[in-house]
Amino acid sequence: MRYHNITKDDMLNGDGLRVVLWVAGCTHCCKECHNPLTWDPDGGLPFDEAAKQEIFSQLDKSYISGITFSGGDPLHSANRLDVRNLMEEIKNRYPGKTIWLYTGDSWEDVLHYPAMKFVDVLVDGEFQKELKDARLRWKGSKNQRVIDVQKSLEQTDPSIPVLYCKDYA
Repeated sequence: MRYHNITKDDMLNGDGLRVVLWVAGCTHCCKECHNPLTWDPDGGLPFDEAAKQEIFSQLDKSYISGITFSGGDPLHSANRLDVRNLMEEIKNRYPGKTIWLYTGDSWEDVLHYPAMKFVDVLVDGEFQKELKDARLRWKGSKNQRVIDVQKSLEQTDPSIPVLYCKDYA
């Protein structure tokens, strides 16, 4: 896995104060993407032990709510296994912290991925510039959904997502 940045004390990419890992690699290539630099899976830096320790040093802080995986796309084939393993390590080490994940994939396509058992909130769907709305909470366009993953997985039919929040505050 490769990454471009680790953002600290972030309030824009999930609930509360968060650390954000911006991974490299995305095949969606959405028109007017806010982060096209991250599309190349060979871009950025190798995710190494120092990067992991940088994340852990943030998660050690009591006021940090959790981590958000963004990019790029954390579910890109170049990232999927490493992201899943890091999520598992974070959940084991920091059970009170939340994990958010942004992907251009739809919930229906990823709900059976092994990583989903570690995700608290998923923001799904490709950004669509014609549906852009700056008033939306934690997403860029109206087609995207902010999904409570664990509540969705607990349902009789997990393919029907339970939304985490309303679109507007």
